[in-house]
Amino acid sequence: MLLIPAIDLKDGQCVRLRQGRMDDTTIFSDNPVDMAERWVKAGAKRLHLVDLNGAFEGKPVNGDVVRAVAEKFPDLPVQIGGGIRDAQTVQAYLDAGVQYCIIGTKAVEDPQFVVELCKQFPGHIIVGIDAKDGMVATDGWAEVSAVPAIELAQQFEQAGVSAIVYTDIARDGMMTGVNVEETAKLAHSISIPVIASGGVTNMDDIKALCEVEQQGVVGTILGRSIYEGTIDLAEAQRFVDTPRG
Repeated sequence: MLLIPAIDLKDGQCVRLRQGRMDDTTIFSDNPVDMAERWVKAGAKRLHLVDLNGAFEGKPVNGDVVRAVAEKFPDLPVQIGGGIRDAQTVQAYLDAGVQYCIIGTKAVEDPQFVVELCKQFPGHIIVGIDAKDGMVATDGWAEVSAVPAIELAQQFEQAGVSAIVYTDIARDGMMTGVNVEETAKLAHSISIPVIASGGVTNMDDIKALCEVEQQGVVGTILGRSIYEGTIDLAEAQRFVDTPRG
């Protein structure tokens, strides 16, 4: 199980939102690079960056911070989402040392765009599916579509997508527990690896996700839980690294 600390970027700061609302923000650091270093020292094997301003504006806004993190930790895989709507942006991020680009809103609006990106940048494209009650949300979660999350994910089966990041937005930032059932249901419906996101609160959530790892849930993104201390990242990393029979 891959544990991926989230660094959400808003106006150059490291923040967390509740249910994706830009007006419900908690600032955790003025220096996202220092925050990244904290998680790396705790044993993180990948980082999840989100350009929150970019998600709403439809273009990168915190790109300089993303580049700074990638340059500081050149051997650590970094995935970035938020405002990636064209191939030029993907190329710029990969050139900066980012390993994976997450396509969210554009994947809903234009699935063929993802197919083309996977051909152009094989092994570097992740699709982010944000859902509420099983239906896909877009535009920084401001809009809920009529597209079922599973149906959208199945469109990318043959595209070469590296993973699906599945976020239950009703739980994101709310510390109410991860939606293991819906995440496992999605993973069972596709052959693409799934990364869980939204609501992971304590070690019980991580243990529950480990139980469905064989179904294709390969990792989870950790946000408010590691910032507020309900999960100790180093302890959690040791747990997932320990072989179980």
